[in-house]
Amino acid sequence: MGISFSVLSSGSTGNATVVRNEDTTLLIDAGLSARRIDELLKERDMSGEEIDGILVTHEHSDHIKGLGAVARKYNLPIYANEKTWEAINRSVGKIAEENRVVLDSHEVKDLGTLRVEPFEISHDAAAPVGYCFYDGDEKLGVATDLGYVSDKVKKAIEGCDVLVLEANHDIEMLRMGRYPWNTKRRILGDMGHLSNVSAGDALSELLTGDTKRAYLAHLSLDHNMMDLAKMTVRDTMEDNGCFFKDSEFKLCDTYYNKSTPWDKLKE
Repeated sequence: MGISFSVLSSGSTGNATVVRNEDTTLLIDAGLSARRIDELLKERDMSGEEIDGILVTHEHSDHIKGLGAVARKYNLPIYANEKTWEAINRSVGKIAEENRVVLDSHEVKDLGTLRVEPFEISHDAAAPVGYCFYDGDEKLGVATDLGYVSDKVKKAIEGCDVLVLEANHDIEMLRMGRYPWNTKRRILGDMGHLSNVSAGDALSELLTGDTKRAYLAHLSLDHNMMDLAKMTVRDTMEDNGCFFKDSEFKLCDTYYNKSTPWDKLKE
């Protein structure tokens, strides 16, 4: 079967992604209500009973809003690094001790038959991480909520068959937008969010024959649009000398209000 995944929801209103292979199903973040996550899982013809565990990227509410409720409803282990656990303790409510699992940011761990590799990212949170998933020679990378793509991040996500990468904002839309300057400065900084141009620059370096698709994720509702994000990323890659056809490499959409279709990495 190999790895398949669906981005259930992506953006400041809530984030959740489901990754699975033949034997193991994992949820990355639970940033929506338990009821809404159930609805989104149903869109993908599955239910919470099929989930084997929840991985947490960081403690911001759009990533953990339903974490405690989902974990209790389905008796699921939660995997997070120690600093993230300290940050979310008061937010998630009572969690069974056996379901509080510390997963170090540098620890590669087999969860069922999926190999999971966390990697550190730059964001204004306690100890934020992205994740790579492996099954045989297949590799999926998920990297959102990062101010810039460091060399360590590039090394972690190089060689992915499919990559979910943040393209949060158009720089000029953000600069001209309604947010106060302190908020804009935070988003634009190294501990903030990745712009369309920065996503394009990163993909220019990362694109190899291995990478077939990149999903642009965590788009701002106020300062971005999917068509604009895809155009800017593509133009930036071409400016960097990276040309491609959709048959060779494709930029894909994510949504804040519906799930993406199942994507099987090797198809």
